[in-house]
Amino acid sequence: MENSVILVAAVAVVVIAAAGLIAALRGRGEKREMAQDLAQLTAQLNALQADLGGRLQQTQFGFNERLDGLSKRLGDGLAEQTEKTGETLKDLQTRLAVIDRAQQTITNLSQQVVGLQDILSNKQARGAFGEIQLQDIVTGALPPSAYAMQVTLSTGVRADCLLQLPNPPGAIAIDAKFPLESYRALREAPDDAAQVQARRAFSADVTKHVRDISEKYIVPGETAESALMFLPSEAVYAELHANFRNVIEESFRRRVWIVSPTTLMATLNTVRAVLKDARMREQAGVIQAEVQKLLDDMGRLDDRVAKLNRHFDQTAEDIRQIRISTDKVTKRAERIDEIQLGTESPAEDLPPPRPRIDGGQEP
Repeated sequence: MENSVILVAAVAVVVIAAAGLIAALRGRGEKREMAQDLAQLTAQLNALQADLGGRLQQTQFGFNERLDGLSKRLGDGLAEQTEKTGETLKDLQTRLAVIDRAQQTITNLSQQVVGLQDILSNKQARGAFGEIQLQDIVTGALPPSAYAMQVTLSTGVRADCLLQLPNPPGAIAIDAKFPLESYRALREAPDDAAQVQARRAFSADVTKHVRDISEKYIVPGETAESALMFLPSEAVYAELHANFRNVIEESFRRRVWIVSPTTLMATLNTVRAVLKDARMREQAGVIQAEVQKLLDDMGRLDDRVAKLNRHFDQTAEDIRQIRISTDKVTKRAERIDEIQLGTESPAEDLPPPRPRIDGGQEP
């Protein structure tokens, strides 16, 4: 573009110079020289026009090349940007799908929370919730022979769970309690006065449960000297131990141990160890009895072996006597054979006859 501007300016300068020259020649009246100058000026203009055309063509070619390069870069950039945009949209679609699933999960969780709130707002349903949670924990920690659910004691009261332990300590009753209303009132108290009143109500509520369990589920001769109160809420359990030491001490005095899901699991692990130790003691007694029987059998076997040894000794003696007899028989046979096969011997050389058993004499 700069070359084109320069050429146009040069042409304009030449044209102005030619016009001035023509005016000067006209003024002088030199027509012939004017014609030569015009011819020369025309030739210069033609050369200048040719040079200008070449440069314009070259400039146009360079401009087209730059335009093509710019178009190519622009196209490549647009293609790359389109590809990145597609990947971004695909990633966005994936994340939206994840968000949809998370939202669905949150919706389901919200529905479950609402259902749980409905359950906890009803005392009967809340009691069933605590009993079910208690049953799940006990069945997951102990064998079926170590517990029984919903057991009626001799006093007519029904325990939510009865741990079958050997004496001592004996069977331990567990009762599930959930003082939710008083706990909620304590948590939602708007001012200090309401909080003091809520604390008193919560303490009285839990203490009443402790007394009821102590009076109903500790039966001398039938259950252990203690019982368990199961709170299906770690928050209520933590609140008791953090701010209501008087209630905990009252439960200790009445031998009612308050447990939460976590502490109940630890207690049941201890119970399982006790049951295992009891079974080992039982098996040890059985093993001792079997060992004693084995010792008795070994004593009888030793007596019988001794008798058999005496029989073997008698048999050996009998065999020795038999060998002696056979040796004598053999010697007598040899002597008889010598008498029959040898030369005749005089009567005085013959051995004297031996007396027989029947009183006679052998010939």
